[in-house]
Amino acid sequence: MVLRALLLDYAGVLTDVGAQRLYAAVRTARAHGVRTALLSNAGGGPEAREAFGDRFDAVVFSGDVGVAKPDVAVYRLTADRLGVTPGECVFVDDSAVNVAGAVSAGMVGVRHVSVDETVAELEALFPFSVSGSG
Repeated sequence: MVLRALLLDYAGVLTDVGAQRLYAAVRTARAHGVRTALLSNAGGGPEAREAFGDRFDAVVFSGDVGVAKPDVAVYRLTADRLGVTPGECVFVDDSAVNVAGAVSAGMVGVRHVSVDETVAELEALFPFSVSGSG
Protein backbone atom coordinates (compact mmCIF):
# COMPACT_ATOMS: atom_id res chain seq x y z
CA MET A 1 0.00 0.00 0.00
CA VAL A 2 1.16 3.55 -0.72
CA LEU A 3 1.98 5.65 2.33
CA ARG A 4 -0.17 8.77 2.22
CA ALA A 5 0.03 10.19 5.76
CA LEU A 6 2.60 11.15 8.38
CA LEU A 7 1.65 11.39 12.06
CA LEU A 8 4.03 12.70 14.71
CA ASP A 9 3.98 12.90 18.48
CA TYR A 10 4.84 16.23 20.06
CA ALA A 11 6.75 15.83 23.35
CA GLY A 12 9.95 13.89 22.80
CA VAL A 13 9.78 14.15 19.01
CA LEU A 14 8.89 17.68 17.90
CA THR A 15 10.52 19.06 21.05
CA ASP A 16 13.86 17.30 20.36
CA VAL A 17 17.05 19.22 19.59
CA GLY A 18 17.05 19.86 15.85
CA ALA A 19 13.29 19.37 15.54
CA GLN A 20 13.15 22.16 12.95
CA ARG A 21 14.28 19.43 10.50
CA LEU A 22 11.17 17.41 11.41
CA TYR A 23 8.94 20.44 10.87
CA ALA A 24 10.68 20.89 7.50
CA ALA A 25 9.95 17.22 6.72
CA VAL A 26 6.27 17.84 7.50
CA ARG A 27 6.23 20.84 5.13
CA THR A 28 7.93 18.81 2.39
CA ALA A 29 5.58 15.87 2.88
CA ARG A 30 2.54 18.16 2.63
CA ALA A 31 3.97 19.71 -0.54
CA HIS A 32 4.05 16.17 -2.01
CA GLY A 33 0.40 15.52 -1.12
CA VAL A 34 1.05 13.58 2.09
CA ARG A 35 -1.54 14.25 4.80
CA THR A 36 -0.02 15.19 8.16
CA ALA A 37 -1.15 15.05 11.77
CA LEU A 38 0.08 15.88 15.22
CA LEU A 39 -1.05 13.15 17.64
CA SER A 40 -0.32 13.83 21.30
CA ASN A 41 -1.46 12.54 24.66
CA ALA A 42 -1.41 16.13 25.89
CA GLY A 43 -4.55 17.95 26.93
CA GLY A 44 -4.60 20.23 23.89
CA GLY A 45 -7.27 22.89 23.83
CA PRO A 46 -7.94 25.77 21.46
CA GLU A 47 -4.56 27.46 22.01
CA ALA A 48 -2.62 24.31 21.11
CA ARG A 49 -4.78 23.63 18.05
CA GLU A 50 -4.28 27.21 16.92
CA ALA A 51 -0.50 26.95 17.41
CA PHE A 52 -0.21 23.80 15.29
CA GLY A 53 -3.20 23.98 12.96
CA ASP A 54 -1.31 25.68 10.14
CA ARG A 55 1.50 23.09 10.27
CA PHE A 56 -0.66 19.95 10.14
CA ASP A 57 -3.80 18.79 8.36
CA ALA A 58 -5.14 17.41 11.65
CA VAL A 59 -4.26 18.01 15.29
CA VAL A 60 -5.43 15.35 17.73
CA PHE A 61 -4.94 15.70 21.47
CA SER A 62 -5.97 12.73 23.59
CA GLY A 63 -7.35 15.06 26.23
CA ASP A 64 -9.76 16.46 23.64
CA VAL A 65 -10.92 13.16 22.12
CA GLY A 66 -11.09 11.02 25.28
CA VAL A 67 -8.79 8.23 24.08
CA ALA A 68 -5.02 8.08 24.46
CA LYS A 69 -2.06 6.33 22.88
CA PRO A 70 -1.42 3.39 22.81
CA ASP A 71 -5.16 2.62 22.38
CA VAL A 72 -5.63 1.67 18.71
CA ALA A 73 -8.79 3.78 18.59
CA VAL A 74 -6.83 7.06 18.72
CA TYR A 75 -4.67 6.06 15.75
CA ARG A 76 -7.75 5.03 13.76
CA LEU A 77 -9.51 8.28 14.68
CA THR A 78 -6.51 10.30 13.50
CA ALA A 79 -6.30 8.39 10.21
CA ASP A 80 -10.02 8.96 9.70
CA ARG A 81 -9.59 12.70 10.27
CA LEU A 82 -6.93 12.67 7.56
CA GLY A 83 -9.17 10.72 5.16
CA VAL A 84 -6.79 7.76 4.94
CA THR A 85 -6.65 4.20 6.26
CA PRO A 86 -4.27 3.28 9.09
CA GLY A 87 -2.32 1.16 6.60
CA GLU A 88 -1.47 4.34 4.65
CA CYS A 89 0.06 6.02 7.72
CA VAL A 90 3.52 6.37 9.22
CA PHE A 91 3.52 7.18 12.93
CA VAL A 92 6.56 8.64 14.74
CA ASP A 93 6.88 8.57 18.55
CA ASP A 94 9.71 8.30 21.06
CA SER A 95 7.73 5.75 23.12
CA ALA A 96 8.09 2.12 22.01
CA VAL A 97 4.69 1.36 23.58
CA ASN A 98 3.01 4.08 21.51
CA VAL A 99 4.75 2.92 18.33
CA ALA A 100 3.55 -0.64 19.06
CA GLY A 101 -0.01 0.69 19.45
CA ALA A 102 0.20 2.34 16.04
CA VAL A 103 1.52 -0.85 14.49
CA SER A 104 -1.37 -2.76 16.11
CA ALA A 105 -3.73 -0.29 14.42
CA GLY A 106 -2.12 -1.14 11.05
CA MET A 107 0.32 1.77 10.71
CA VAL A 108 4.02 1.77 9.93
CA GLY A 109 5.76 2.68 13.18
CA VAL A 110 8.98 4.67 13.56
CA ARG A 111 10.57 4.90 16.99
CA HIS A 112 12.15 8.32 17.35
CA VAL A 113 15.61 8.15 18.92
CA SER A 114 17.21 11.15 17.22
CA VAL A 115 16.26 13.64 14.55
CA ASP A 116 18.93 12.22 12.21
CA GLU A 117 17.60 8.66 12.57
CA THR A 118 13.98 9.69 12.16
CA VAL A 119 14.72 11.75 9.04
CA ALA A 120 16.64 8.77 7.60
CA GLU A 121 13.68 6.45 8.32
CA LEU A 122 11.26 8.87 6.65
CA GLU A 123 13.61 9.18 3.66
CA ALA A 124 13.46 5.38 3.30
CA LEU A 125 9.65 5.24 3.58
CA PHE A 126 8.56 8.09 1.31
CA PRO A 127 9.40 8.37 -2.42
CA PHE A 128 10.84 11.87 -2.06
CA SER A 129 13.44 13.64 0.06
CA VAL A 130 11.68 14.70 3.26
CA SER A 131 14.52 17.10 3.94
CA GLY A 132 13.59 18.90 0.74
CA SER A 133 17.10 18.51 -0.66
CA GLY A 134 16.40 16.03 -3.39
